[in-house]
Amino acid sequence: MSDHPLTNVVEAVLLAAGRPITIDQILELFEEHERPAGEDVRAALADLENRYAATGVTLREVASGWRVQIRPQHADVVSRLWQERPSRYSRALLETLALIAYRQPITRGEIEDIRGVTVASTIMRTLHERNWIRVVGHREVPGRPELLGTTREFLDYFGLKSLDDLPTLAELQDIDDINVQLELPGGPVADEVTGLPPPFPARIPAADSPAGPFDESLEDEAAAEADDAGRGDTEAPTLVASPPEDEGR
Repeated sequence: MSDHPLTNVVEAVLLAAGRPITIDQILELFEEHERPAGEDVRAALADLENRYAATGVTLREVASGWRVQIRPQHADVVSRLWQERPSRYSRALLETLALIAYRQPITRGEIEDIRGVTVASTIMRTLHERNWIRVVGHREVPGRPELLGTTREFLDYFGLKSLDDLPTLAELQDIDDINVQLELPGGPVADEVTGLPPPFPARIPAADSPAGPFDESLEDEAAAEADDAGRGDTEAPTLVASPPEDEGR
């Protein structure tokens, strides 16, 4: 039994939304004369979190709000509800994304200087198509190259509330550490990252955004990785975290 009268309605809202939702958005669903206080909604969320403690789902706050997620230990079984292949990402793409996340704002040229190889256009296209990165400005040098940063969708996908929740570099010594829950060429099979649980219901590609292009781009990224190997790029880059920007959290 729930101790707070709003718990059931908040749970219904979170499950029906199918996306992260903020406390303010929950409050806007009520008529003005019956609208509860924000503290009451927070209490209902806390009550809901306690209710889920012994279940297969959990409540999590991410960048875009609150959502109900399956627990990571159940992800493998639940993912079989859908027939599409899980998205797979190459080591080169993961290195590029990690550099943007930890060193933002950063230019493509700076990424290439750190990695020692050219960043394949397919990698940048995939990151933009997933809406994980965006242009946050331009460096004031000749040519004014674009400065890249992560997006709110990046935080939501990886189950992060803000950039401060990224694993520290002490916890992430090598880029292979984030391969554990990804399907990579020659690596383990799964479709989530760093053990973070996917949202509930699980992600389903939108009708106008099929999963196919991501799988197709992997072939090009694999070719880019082979090119990297030919240049002797076998070690993961050493990342140095910089203070996170407010933008993109």
